[in-house]
Amino acid sequence: MNLLLLLAINILLSLTLITVAFVLPQINMYSEKANPYECGFDPTSSARLPFSMKFFLVAITFLLFDLEIALLLPLPWAIQTTNLTTMITSALILVTILALGLLYEWLQKGLEWTE
Repeated sequence: MNLLLLLAINILLSLTLITVAFVLPQINMYSEKANPYECGFDPTSSARLPFSMKFFLVAITFLLFDLEIALLLPLPWAIQTTNLTTMITSALILVTILALGLLYEWLQKGLEWTE
């Protein structure tokens, strides 16, 4: 009986949410909303036009910091491990590699925003 009640509630809630999702939004199409690209250049012009490399610099920097957070996020839970020295050593190696990469980019002027 509990399983049938749970299934009925889930189906009713799902159908309600689907109905609300189709009824509520107002179709408001304008040029910026209809544009599928968000990278800073016009998609209707020629594909051979040069564009700013700042977009790629921002994208790669975001990916680097996103990867760094993803790798460092489990560290508070990893402290509870029995082999604490291995965990601390690997975390320090990871942070050192990331810091050296940032220092290299900084010295090579890869983080300059002016052209």
